[in-house]
Amino acid sequence: MMSPTPAPLRASRETDRKPVSVSFEFFPPKTEEMEKTLWASIARLAPLSPAFVSVTYGAGGSTRERTHATVERIARETDLAPAAHLTCVAASRAEIDEVVRSYKEAGVKHIVALRGDPVSGVGTRYEPHPDGYAYACDLVAGIKRIGDFEVSVSAYPEKHPESASLDADIDYLKAKVDAGATRAITQFFFENDVYFRYLDKVRAKGIDIPIVPGILPVTNFKQASNFATRTGASVPAWLLKRFEGLDDDPETRKLIAAAVAAEQVTDLVDRGVTDIHFYTLNRADLVYAICHLLGLRPHAGATVPQAVAV
Repeated sequence: MMSPTPAPLRASRETDRKPVSVSFEFFPPKTEEMEKTLWASIARLAPLSPAFVSVTYGAGGSTRERTHATVERIARETDLAPAAHLTCVAASRAEIDEVVRSYKEAGVKHIVALRGDPVSGVGTRYEPHPDGYAYACDLVAGIKRIGDFEVSVSAYPEKHPESASLDADIDYLKAKVDAGATRAITQFFFENDVYFRYLDKVRAKGIDIPIVPGILPVTNFKQASNFATRTGASVPAWLLKRFEGLDDDPETRKLIAAAVAAEQVTDLVDRGVTDIHFYTLNRADLVYAICHLLGLRPHAGATVPQAVAV
């Protein structure tokens, strides 16, 4: 009786793997201690030569100054390409245009254009500023009028919570592309089939810009579940099972988090994905480990920021 043919080893797939490009998202720090953590994380990840690093913008523009300061420092002190998040909320067109011009003067060439959450937070009805850009497609067009920026926008594989349907949400993505968006970064998801089904629908609508999967490595399951509830992302039962009973066991939780994220990312790459965006939550270790699994290695000549002076 013949033995069954063994399944191909992962190593054989990794040998033939296409180069992977990564990007990282950070948020501006609120405290001195968070400032140290942020810049330590940037210093850790910078040698991996990401395509870009983005810095978020709080609800209602609440972190405008801190976002701007963080983006400018990245542009000034590192070789990284910073991408500044910008929203429509609680600001006039003139105010937003001034922010865009200031980024242009600082040498920032990439903006992530978002509608943004209401000032009072998720769950509150969004109301456009009477003198502002109403929606992200309007913001994209406004940014492109000011300069030849690279403009990334959001995409929702399970639809935006406020959209009537996934098809309607994809139509809105097309409006952002028609306004000048050059890349879409997805909301995080935990089932890769969700992403690939979405990608098929997007391509069927004639949208041909890169649709980069956004990955959230889960180090805190309760926190991730809260994020998912607010953003309309589903949390599969198998993921809940993986973290079951680990609320008071952070060390095991880290190991499970690494396994889950590594499985998801390597499956994406094995299925042809070549660009991945990581929501780092300003923590570098897990993201760095995943990038190592993808074959990324530090670039010796990279310029990294010095420790924060306090």
